Amino acid sequence: MKNLLISLYLFLSFSCNYEGEKETNRPPNVVIVFTDDQGYQDLSCFGSPNIITPNLDQMAKEGIRLTSYYSAQAVCSASRAGLLTGCYPNRIGISGALSPRSNHGINSGETTLAEMLKANGYSTGIFGKWHLGHHRKFLPNNHGFDEFLGIPYSNDMWPVDYDGNQVPADHKLAKRYPQLPFFKDFEVIKEIRTLEDQAKLTTEITEAAVDFIDRNKENPFFLYVPHPMPHTPIAVSEKFKGKSEQGLYGDVIMEIDWSVGQILEKLKEHQIEENTIFIFTSDNGPWLSFGNHAGSALPLREGKGTAWEGGQREPTIVYYPKKISPGRAIDTPIMAIDILPTIAEITNSKLPNKKIDGKSVWNIWKGETEKSPHEAYYFYYKKNEMHGVRYKNWKLYFPHTYRSLNGRMGGMDGYKIEYDYDNKVEKIELYDLTKDISETLDVANQHPEIVKKIKSLADNMRKELGDKLYGIEGSGNRQAGKLD
Repeated sequence: MKNLLISLYLFLSFSCNYEGEKETNRPPNVVIVFTDDQGYQDLSCFGSPNIITPNLDQMAKEGIRLTSYYSAQAVCSASRAGLLTGCYPNRIGISGALSPRSNHGINSGETTLAEMLKANGYSTGIFGKWHLGHHRKFLPNNHGFDEFLGIPYSNDMWPVDYDGNQVPADHKLAKRYPQLPFFKDFEVIKEIRTLEDQAKLTTEITEAAVDFIDRNKENPFFLYVPHPMPHTPIAVSEKFKGKSEQGLYGDVIMEIDWSVGQILEKLKEHQIEENTIFIFTSDNGPWLSFGNHAGSALPLREGKGTAWEGGQREPTIVYYPKKISPGRAIDTPIMAIDILPTIAEITNSKLPNKKIDGKSVWNIWKGETEKSPHEAYYFYYKKNEMHGVRYKNWKLYFPHTYRSLNGRMGGMDGYKIEYDYDNKVEKIELYDLTKDISETLDVANQHPEIVKKIKSLADNMRKELGDKLYGIEGSGNRQAGKLD
Protein backbone atom coordinates (compact mmCIF):
# COMPACT_ATOMS: atom_id res chain seq x y z
CA MET A 1 0.00 0.00 0.00
CA LYS A 2 2.84 2.36 0.90
CA ASN A 3 4.53 1.74 -2.48
CA LEU A 4 1.22 2.37 -4.24
CA LEU A 5 0.80 5.73 -2.51
CA ILE A 6 4.37 6.73 -3.36
CA SER A 7 3.82 5.79 -7.00
CA LEU A 8 0.58 7.77 -7.11
CA TYR A 9 2.29 10.79 -5.53
CA LEU A 10 5.13 10.68 -8.07
CA PHE A 11 2.68 10.32 -10.96
CA LEU A 12 0.59 13.29 -9.83
CA SER A 13 3.69 15.41 -9.20
CA PHE A 14 5.02 14.64 -12.66
CA SER A 15 1.64 15.39 -14.24
CA CYS A 16 1.30 18.73 -12.45
CA ASN A 17 4.83 19.74 -13.31
CA TYR A 18 4.30 18.72 -16.93
CA GLU A 19 1.07 20.73 -17.18
CA GLY A 20 2.74 23.73 -15.55
CA GLU A 21 5.69 23.46 -17.91
CA LYS A 22 3.37 23.13 -20.91
CA GLU A 23 1.47 26.27 -19.85
CA THR A 24 4.70 28.18 -19.21
CA ASN A 25 6.15 27.26 -22.59
CA ARG A 26 2.99 27.99 -24.55
CA PRO A 27 3.36 31.22 -26.52
CA PRO A 28 0.92 33.96 -25.50
CA ASN A 29 -2.29 34.50 -27.40
CA VAL A 30 -2.55 37.81 -29.27
CA VAL A 31 -5.75 39.87 -29.47
CA ILE A 32 -5.99 43.18 -31.34
CA VAL A 33 -9.21 45.19 -31.33
CA PHE A 34 -8.91 47.92 -33.96
CA THR A 35 -11.68 50.50 -34.28
CA ASP A 36 -12.36 52.81 -37.22
CA ASP A 37 -12.19 56.63 -37.08
CA GLN A 38 -12.08 56.84 -33.27
CA GLY A 39 -10.86 60.06 -31.69
CA TYR A 40 -8.10 60.34 -29.09
CA GLN A 41 -10.56 61.52 -26.44
CA ASP A 42 -13.25 58.90 -27.10
CA LEU A 43 -12.69 56.73 -24.02
CA SER A 44 -13.31 57.57 -20.37
CA CYS A 45 -9.70 56.73 -19.56
CA PHE A 46 -8.50 59.12 -22.28
CA GLY A 47 -10.57 62.04 -21.06
CA SER A 48 -14.04 61.72 -22.54
CA PRO A 49 -16.45 63.72 -20.38
CA ASN A 50 -19.56 61.80 -21.38
CA ILE A 51 -18.73 58.42 -22.97
CA ILE A 52 -18.69 55.59 -20.44
CA THR A 53 -16.23 52.77 -21.19
CA PRO A 54 -15.92 50.64 -18.04
CA ASN A 55 -14.32 47.60 -19.67
CA LEU A 56 -11.61 49.59 -21.43
CA ASP A 57 -11.07 51.67 -18.30
CA GLN A 58 -10.54 48.47 -16.27
CA MET A 59 -8.27 47.12 -19.00
CA ALA A 60 -6.21 50.33 -18.72
CA LYS A 61 -6.01 49.98 -14.92
CA GLU A 62 -4.76 46.42 -15.28
CA GLY A 63 -2.53 47.27 -18.25
CA ILE A 64 -0.90 50.36 -19.73
CA ARG A 65 -2.10 53.39 -21.68
CA LEU A 66 0.03 54.51 -24.62
CA THR A 67 -0.53 58.27 -24.71
CA SER A 68 1.72 59.01 -27.70
CA TYR A 69 0.79 56.11 -29.95
CA TYR A 70 0.34 56.84 -33.66
CA SER A 71 -1.45 55.02 -36.43
CA ALA A 72 0.72 54.36 -39.46
CA GLN A 73 -1.25 56.87 -41.54
CA ALA A 74 -4.39 58.97 -41.15
CA VAL A 75 -6.63 56.91 -43.43
CA CYS A 76 -8.16 53.42 -43.50
CA SER A 77 -6.27 51.07 -45.85
CA ALA A 78 -2.85 52.62 -45.31
CA SER A 79 -3.11 52.45 -41.53
CA ARG A 80 -4.12 48.78 -41.65
CA ALA A 81 -1.25 47.98 -43.98
CA GLY A 82 1.17 49.52 -41.49
CA LEU A 83 -0.27 47.62 -38.54
CA LEU A 84 -0.23 44.23 -40.23
CA THR A 85 3.17 44.45 -41.99
CA GLY A 86 5.32 46.61 -39.73
CA CYS A 87 6.05 48.88 -42.70
CA TYR A 88 5.30 52.46 -43.54
CA PRO A 89 2.34 51.99 -45.92
CA ASN A 90 4.07 53.84 -48.77
CA ARG A 91 6.95 51.35 -48.58
CA ILE A 92 4.58 48.59 -49.68
CA GLY A 93 2.56 50.64 -52.16
CA ILE A 94 -0.64 51.11 -50.12
CA SER A 95 -2.16 54.57 -49.77
CA GLY A 96 -5.55 56.07 -49.06
CA ALA A 97 -8.69 53.95 -48.74
CA LEU A 98 -9.23 51.18 -51.28
CA SER A 99 -12.69 51.12 -52.87
CA PRO A 100 -14.83 48.49 -54.65
CA ARG A 101 -13.32 49.83 -57.88
CA SER A 102 -9.72 49.29 -56.75
CA ASN A 103 -7.79 46.61 -58.63
CA HIS A 104 -4.90 46.39 -56.21
CA GLY A 105 -4.33 45.29 -52.63
CA ILE A 106 -1.72 43.89 -50.29
CA ASN A 107 1.09 42.15 -52.14
CA SER A 108 1.47 38.40 -51.58
CA GLY A 109 5.20 39.00 -51.16
CA GLU A 110 4.62 40.87 -47.90
CA THR A 111 4.48 39.00 -44.60
CA THR A 112 1.52 39.94 -42.42
CA LEU A 113 1.31 39.61 -38.68
CA ALA A 114 -1.08 36.71 -39.23
CA GLU A 115 1.38 34.92 -41.53
CA MET A 116 4.21 35.45 -39.07
CA LEU A 117 2.21 33.98 -36.18
CA LYS A 118 0.70 31.18 -38.28
CA ALA A 119 4.23 30.05 -39.12
CA ASN A 120 4.79 29.82 -35.37
CA GLY A 121 1.83 27.47 -34.84
CA TYR A 122 -0.92 30.00 -34.17
CA SER A 123 -4.55 29.75 -35.23
CA THR A 124 -5.54 33.05 -36.83
CA GLY A 125 -8.89 34.78 -37.30
CA ILE A 126 -10.15 38.17 -38.44
CA PHE A 127 -13.67 39.33 -37.63
CA GLY A 128 -14.60 42.78 -38.91
CA LYS A 129 -13.30 45.09 -41.64
CA TRP A 130 -10.35 44.03 -43.82
CA HIS A 131 -9.77 46.89 -46.33
CA LEU A 132 -6.58 45.67 -47.97
CA GLY A 133 -8.19 44.51 -51.22
CA HIS A 134 -11.55 42.89 -51.96
CA HIS A 135 -10.55 40.62 -54.85
CA ARG A 136 -9.93 36.97 -53.95
CA LYS A 137 -6.12 37.13 -54.12
CA PHE A 138 -6.09 40.00 -51.60
CA LEU A 139 -8.59 38.61 -49.07
CA PRO A 140 -7.44 37.67 -45.54
CA ASN A 141 -7.45 33.90 -46.11
CA ASN A 142 -4.68 34.38 -48.68
CA HIS A 143 -2.64 36.45 -46.23
CA GLY A 144 -2.30 34.28 -43.15
CA PHE A 145 -5.80 34.16 -41.67
CA ASP A 146 -7.52 30.82 -41.17
CA GLU A 147 -10.91 32.51 -40.80
CA PHE A 148 -12.54 35.72 -42.02
CA LEU A 149 -15.99 37.04 -41.23
CA GLY A 150 -16.84 40.61 -42.11
CA ILE A 151 -16.73 43.31 -44.76
CA PRO A 152 -13.93 43.87 -47.30
CA TYR A 153 -13.88 47.70 -47.13
CA SER A 154 -15.51 50.63 -45.33
CA ASN A 155 -19.15 50.44 -44.30
CA ASP A 156 -20.03 53.66 -46.20
CA MET A 157 -19.06 52.14 -49.54
CA TRP A 158 -22.63 51.19 -50.42
CA PRO A 159 -25.52 52.61 -52.51
CA VAL A 160 -27.40 54.15 -49.58
CA ASP A 161 -28.14 57.83 -48.89
CA TYR A 162 -27.67 59.71 -45.60
CA ASP A 163 -31.17 58.75 -44.49
CA GLY A 164 -30.40 55.06 -44.88
CA ASN A 165 -32.41 54.52 -48.05
CA GLN A 166 -31.26 52.48 -51.03
CA VAL A 167 -30.75 54.83 -53.97
CA PRO A 168 -32.12 54.25 -57.51
CA ALA A 169 -29.94 52.61 -60.15
CA ASP A 170 -29.16 55.91 -61.89
CA HIS A 171 -27.95 57.59 -58.69
CA LYS A 172 -24.24 58.44 -58.48
CA LEU A 173 -23.83 56.21 -55.40
CA ALA A 174 -25.35 53.22 -57.22
CA LYS A 175 -22.95 53.78 -60.11
CA ARG A 176 -20.03 54.04 -57.72
CA TYR A 177 -20.79 51.24 -55.25
CA PRO A 178 -22.34 47.76 -55.36
CA GLN A 179 -24.26 46.37 -52.39
CA LEU A 180 -22.01 46.03 -49.34
CA PRO A 181 -20.91 42.36 -49.14
CA PHE A 182 -20.46 40.40 -45.94
CA PHE A 183 -17.93 37.59 -46.30
CA LYS A 184 -17.27 34.28 -44.65
CA ASP A 185 -13.80 33.38 -45.86
CA PHE A 186 -14.01 33.71 -49.68
CA GLU A 187 -17.81 33.55 -49.92
CA VAL A 188 -20.29 36.44 -49.76
CA ILE A 189 -22.95 35.11 -47.40
CA LYS A 190 -25.19 38.19 -47.32
CA GLU A 191 -25.39 41.89 -48.16
CA ILE A 192 -25.53 44.83 -45.76
CA ARG A 193 -28.39 46.91 -47.19
CA THR A 194 -29.89 48.93 -44.32
CA LEU A 195 -28.92 50.82 -41.19
CA GLU A 196 -30.62 48.00 -39.28
CA ASP A 197 -28.09 45.64 -40.87
CA GLN A 198 -25.28 47.97 -39.83
CA ALA A 199 -26.63 48.03 -36.28
CA LYS A 200 -26.00 44.27 -35.99
CA LEU A 201 -22.34 44.38 -37.06
CA THR A 202 -20.66 44.96 -33.69
CA THR A 203 -22.64 42.17 -32.04
CA GLU A 204 -22.15 39.70 -34.92
CA ILE A 205 -18.42 40.36 -34.99
CA THR A 206 -18.13 40.00 -31.22
CA GLU A 207 -20.05 36.72 -31.18
CA ALA A 208 -17.76 35.34 -33.88
CA ALA A 209 -14.69 36.50 -31.94
CA VAL A 210 -15.67 34.79 -28.69
CA ASP A 211 -16.62 31.64 -30.60
CA PHE A 212 -13.14 31.67 -32.12
CA ILE A 213 -11.66 31.79 -28.61
CA ASP A 214 -13.87 28.86 -27.52
CA ARG A 215 -12.64 26.77 -30.43
CA ASN A 216 -8.96 27.67 -30.04
CA LYS A 217 -8.49 27.89 -26.29
CA GLU A 218 -6.16 24.87 -26.21
CA ASN A 219 -3.62 26.33 -28.64
CA PRO A 220 -2.06 29.77 -29.23
CA PHE A 221 -4.19 32.05 -31.36
CA PHE A 222 -4.17 35.47 -33.01
CA LEU A 223 -7.56 37.18 -32.88
CA TYR A 224 -7.89 40.38 -34.94
CA VAL A 225 -11.12 42.35 -34.46
CA PRO A 226 -11.15 45.44 -36.71
CA HIS A 227 -14.60 46.86 -35.98
CA PRO A 228 -16.30 48.77 -38.84
CA MET A 229 -17.57 51.28 -36.24
CA PRO A 230 -17.50 54.18 -35.41
CA HIS A 231 -16.88 54.95 -39.11
CA THR A 232 -20.03 56.51 -40.54
CA PRO A 233 -22.75 55.53 -41.08
CA ILE A 234 -22.92 54.74 -37.39
CA ALA A 235 -25.53 52.39 -36.00
CA VAL A 236 -25.99 50.53 -32.73
CA SER A 237 -27.97 47.56 -31.46
CA GLU A 238 -31.06 48.01 -29.32
CA LYS A 239 -29.18 47.08 -26.17
CA PHE A 240 -27.11 50.29 -26.34
CA LYS A 241 -29.44 52.69 -28.17
CA GLY A 242 -29.92 55.87 -26.15
CA LYS A 243 -27.49 54.84 -23.40
CA SER A 244 -24.85 57.57 -23.82
CA GLU A 245 -24.92 61.25 -22.95
CA GLN A 246 -23.08 61.83 -26.24
CA GLY A 247 -25.91 60.55 -28.39
CA LEU A 248 -25.63 57.86 -31.04
CA TYR A 249 -21.85 58.18 -31.39
CA GLY A 250 -21.43 57.57 -27.66
CA ASP A 251 -23.81 54.60 -27.88
CA VAL A 252 -21.59 53.08 -30.58
CA ILE A 253 -18.44 53.46 -28.46
CA MET A 254 -20.24 51.94 -25.47
CA GLU A 255 -21.12 48.90 -27.59
CA ILE A 256 -17.49 48.56 -28.68
CA ASP A 257 -16.55 48.72 -24.99
CA TRP A 258 -19.07 45.93 -24.37
CA SER A 259 -17.41 43.94 -27.14
CA VAL A 260 -14.03 44.29 -25.43
CA GLY A 261 -15.67 43.15 -22.19
CA GLN A 262 -17.08 40.05 -23.87
CA ILE A 263 -13.64 39.09 -25.20
CA LEU A 264 -12.00 39.66 -21.81
CA GLU A 265 -14.72 37.65 -20.08
CA LYS A 266 -14.20 34.75 -22.47
CA LEU A 267 -10.43 34.80 -21.90
CA LYS A 268 -11.02 34.72 -18.15
CA GLU A 269 -13.59 31.95 -18.47
CA HIS A 270 -10.93 29.75 -20.05
CA GLN A 271 -8.25 31.02 -17.62
CA ILE A 272 -5.99 32.21 -20.43
CA GLU A 273 -6.18 35.98 -19.87
CA GLU A 274 -2.80 36.08 -18.13
CA ASN A 275 -1.17 34.46 -21.14
CA THR A 276 -2.80 36.82 -23.65
CA ILE A 277 -1.49 40.12 -24.92
CA PHE A 278 -4.50 42.31 -25.73
CA ILE A 279 -4.10 45.57 -27.67
CA PHE A 280 -6.87 48.12 -28.23
CA THR A 281 -6.39 51.02 -30.66
CA SER A 282 -7.84 52.68 -33.77
CA ASP A 283 -6.87 53.19 -37.41
CA ASN A 284 -6.94 57.02 -37.47
CA GLY A 285 -8.58 60.04 -35.92
CA PRO A 286 -12.21 61.20 -36.15
CA TRP A 287 -13.99 62.17 -39.38
CA LEU A 288 -14.80 65.63 -38.12
CA SER A 289 -17.01 66.72 -41.02
CA PHE A 290 -19.73 64.42 -39.64
CA GLY A 291 -20.13 66.51 -36.49
CA ASN A 292 -22.21 64.71 -33.86
CA HIS A 293 -21.66 61.40 -35.68
CA ALA A 294 -17.90 61.79 -35.28
CA GLY A 295 -15.64 61.55 -32.28
CA SER A 296 -13.30 64.01 -30.63
CA ALA A 297 -9.52 64.22 -30.83
CA LEU A 298 -9.30 66.97 -28.21
CA PRO A 299 -6.97 68.42 -27.09
CA LEU A 300 -5.27 67.50 -30.38
CA ARG A 301 -5.40 69.47 -33.62
CA GLU A 302 -7.58 68.36 -36.58
CA GLY A 303 -8.58 64.74 -37.29
CA LYS A 304 -8.69 61.99 -39.87
CA GLY A 305 -7.00 62.71 -43.18
CA THR A 306 -4.28 64.96 -41.78
CA ALA A 307 -0.81 64.48 -40.33
CA TRP A 308 -1.63 66.77 -37.41
CA GLU A 309 -1.77 65.04 -34.04
CA GLY A 310 -5.54 64.57 -34.20
CA GLY A 311 -5.17 62.59 -37.41
CA GLN A 312 -2.86 59.86 -36.13
CA ARG A 313 -2.49 59.93 -32.33
CA GLU A 314 -4.86 57.24 -31.06
CA PRO A 315 -6.23 56.05 -27.70
CA THR A 316 -4.30 52.84 -27.10
CA ILE A 317 -4.30 50.27 -24.30
CA VAL A 318 -2.06 47.22 -23.86
CA TYR A 319 -3.10 44.48 -21.43
CA TYR A 320 -0.78 41.59 -20.59
CA PRO A 321 -1.10 40.87 -16.87
CA LYS A 322 1.48 38.11 -16.87
CA LYS A 323 4.27 40.40 -18.03
CA ILE A 324 3.29 44.09 -17.79
CA SER A 325 3.03 45.96 -14.49
CA PRO A 326 -0.35 47.70 -14.45
CA GLY A 327 -1.74 51.20 -14.20
CA ARG A 328 0.96 53.09 -16.08
CA ALA A 329 0.79 55.71 -18.80
CA ILE A 330 3.64 55.58 -21.33
CA ASP A 331 4.25 58.78 -23.28
CA THR A 332 7.21 57.56 -25.36
CA PRO A 333 6.26 57.86 -29.05
CA ILE A 334 5.24 54.52 -30.56
CA MET A 335 3.70 53.77 -33.96
CA ALA A 336 1.56 50.96 -35.37
CA ILE A 337 4.56 49.77 -37.40
CA ASP A 338 6.13 48.68 -34.08
CA ILE A 339 3.36 46.21 -33.21
CA LEU A 340 4.55 43.38 -35.49
CA PRO A 341 8.20 43.35 -34.33
CA THR A 342 7.12 43.72 -30.69
CA ILE A 343 4.81 40.73 -30.96
CA ALA A 344 7.57 38.85 -32.79
CA GLU A 345 9.85 39.34 -29.79
CA ILE A 346 7.18 38.42 -27.24
CA THR A 347 6.12 35.26 -29.11
CA ASN A 348 9.60 34.30 -30.34
CA SER A 349 8.36 34.46 -33.94
CA LYS A 350 10.52 34.96 -37.00
CA LEU A 351 10.48 38.45 -38.49
CA PRO A 352 9.66 38.93 -42.20
CA ASN A 353 12.51 38.43 -44.64
CA LYS A 354 11.87 41.76 -46.34
CA LYS A 355 12.81 45.00 -44.67
CA ILE A 356 10.29 46.45 -42.25
CA ASP A 357 10.29 49.87 -40.59
CA GLY A 358 8.98 48.99 -37.14
CA LYS A 359 11.09 48.07 -34.13
CA SER A 360 10.24 46.21 -30.95
CA VAL A 361 9.07 48.40 -28.07
CA TRP A 362 8.72 45.50 -25.63
CA ASN A 363 11.25 47.00 -23.21
CA ILE A 364 9.24 50.22 -23.15
CA TRP A 365 6.01 48.38 -22.39
CA LYS A 366 7.73 46.46 -19.59
CA GLY A 367 8.99 49.73 -18.11
CA GLU A 368 12.68 48.94 -18.53
CA THR A 369 13.32 52.06 -20.61
CA GLU A 370 11.60 55.20 -21.86
CA LYS A 371 13.93 55.57 -24.83
CA SER A 372 12.44 54.97 -28.27
CA PRO A 373 14.30 52.60 -30.60
CA HIS A 374 13.54 55.07 -33.42
CA GLU A 375 15.34 58.33 -33.99
CA ALA A 376 12.19 59.69 -35.62
CA TYR A 377 8.78 58.77 -37.07
CA TYR A 378 7.69 59.97 -40.50
CA PHE A 379 4.16 61.07 -41.27
CA TYR A 380 3.23 60.42 -44.87
CA TYR A 381 -0.12 61.06 -46.51
CA LYS A 382 -1.82 61.00 -49.91
CA LYS A 383 0.38 59.54 -52.64
CA ASN A 384 3.64 59.36 -50.72
CA GLU A 385 3.88 62.95 -49.43
CA MET A 386 5.93 63.42 -46.27
CA HIS A 387 3.98 66.01 -44.28
CA GLY A 388 5.61 65.74 -40.87
CA VAL A 389 8.24 64.19 -38.60
CA ARG A 390 8.10 63.33 -34.90
CA TYR A 391 11.55 63.68 -33.31
CA LYS A 392 11.70 63.26 -29.52
CA ASN A 393 9.22 65.82 -28.14
CA TRP A 394 9.21 67.81 -31.39
CA LYS A 395 6.82 67.65 -34.34
CA LEU A 396 7.93 69.34 -37.55
CA TYR A 397 5.73 69.98 -40.59
CA PHE A 398 6.86 70.62 -44.13
CA PRO A 399 4.91 72.89 -46.49
CA HIS A 400 1.80 71.09 -47.70
CA THR A 401 -1.95 71.50 -48.09
CA TYR A 402 -4.43 69.84 -45.76
CA ARG A 403 -8.15 69.71 -45.13
CA SER A 404 -9.90 71.46 -42.25
CA LEU A 405 -13.29 72.73 -41.13
CA ASN A 406 -11.51 75.92 -39.99
CA GLY A 407 -13.51 76.21 -36.82
CA ARG A 408 -16.88 75.26 -38.29
CA MET A 409 -19.03 72.59 -36.69
CA GLY A 410 -19.47 69.36 -38.60
CA GLY A 411 -22.77 68.05 -39.89
CA MET A 412 -25.63 66.70 -37.82
CA ASP A 413 -27.21 63.26 -37.62
CA GLY A 414 -25.30 61.58 -40.43
CA TYR A 415 -24.96 64.54 -42.80
CA LYS A 416 -21.52 65.98 -43.36
CA ILE A 417 -20.09 69.44 -43.89
CA GLU A 418 -17.48 69.61 -46.65
CA TYR A 419 -13.92 70.38 -45.62
CA ASP A 420 -11.93 73.31 -46.93
CA TYR A 421 -9.11 71.68 -48.89
CA ASP A 422 -6.93 74.72 -49.54
CA ASN A 423 -5.38 75.12 -46.11
CA LYS A 424 -1.62 75.45 -46.37
CA VAL A 425 1.43 75.05 -44.24
CA GLU A 426 3.38 77.78 -46.03
CA LYS A 427 6.76 77.19 -44.42
CA ILE A 428 8.38 74.74 -42.04
CA GLU A 429 6.59 74.72 -38.69
CA LEU A 430 7.84 73.22 -35.42
CA TYR A 431 5.89 72.38 -32.26
CA ASP A 432 7.02 71.29 -28.81
CA LEU A 433 4.43 68.64 -27.94
CA THR A 434 5.37 68.50 -24.25
CA LYS A 435 4.33 72.14 -23.86
CA ASP A 436 1.89 72.50 -26.75
CA ILE A 437 0.00 69.28 -27.43
CA SER A 438 -2.61 71.23 -29.40
CA GLU A 439 0.01 72.53 -31.85
CA THR A 440 -0.89 76.20 -31.57
CA LEU A 441 2.54 77.86 -31.31
CA ASP A 442 5.09 77.50 -34.11
CA VAL A 443 8.58 77.69 -32.56
CA ALA A 444 10.67 76.94 -35.66
CA ASN A 445 12.44 80.31 -35.52
CA GLN A 446 13.47 79.75 -31.89
CA HIS A 447 15.03 76.33 -32.54
CA PRO A 448 16.97 76.39 -35.82
CA GLU A 449 19.24 73.55 -34.68
CA ILE A 450 16.24 71.25 -34.15
CA VAL A 451 14.82 72.19 -37.55
CA LYS A 452 18.19 71.46 -39.17
CA LYS A 453 18.43 68.06 -37.46
CA ILE A 454 14.92 66.99 -38.47
CA LYS A 455 15.38 68.20 -42.05
CA SER A 456 18.51 66.05 -42.28
CA LEU A 457 16.61 62.99 -41.01
CA ALA A 458 13.79 63.66 -43.47
CA ASP A 459 16.20 64.00 -46.39
CA ASN A 460 17.66 60.59 -45.59
CA MET A 461 14.23 59.00 -45.42
CA ARG A 462 13.19 60.63 -48.70
CA LYS A 463 16.09 58.87 -50.41
CA GLU A 464 14.63 55.58 -49.25
CA LEU A 465 10.85 56.11 -49.33
CA GLY A 466 10.59 59.11 -51.64
CA ASP A 467 8.41 62.19 -51.43
CA LYS A 468 6.05 63.22 -54.19
CA LEU A 469 6.13 66.84 -53.00
CA TYR A 470 9.87 66.90 -53.73
CA GLY A 471 9.72 64.77 -56.87
CA ILE A 472 11.74 61.98 -55.23
CA GLU A 473 10.84 58.37 -56.05
CA GLY A 474 12.83 56.64 -53.31
CA SER A 475 14.94 53.50 -53.64
CA GLY A 476 13.26 51.35 -50.99
CA ASN A 477 9.64 51.23 -52.13
CA ARG A 478 7.85 48.02 -53.05
CA GLN A 479 4.67 47.57 -55.08
CA ALA A 480 1.14 46.77 -54.00
CA GLY A 481 -0.38 43.57 -55.33
CA LYS A 482 -2.08 43.82 -58.72
CA LEU A 483 -4.75 41.73 -60.38
CA ASP A 484 -3.35 39.23 -62.88
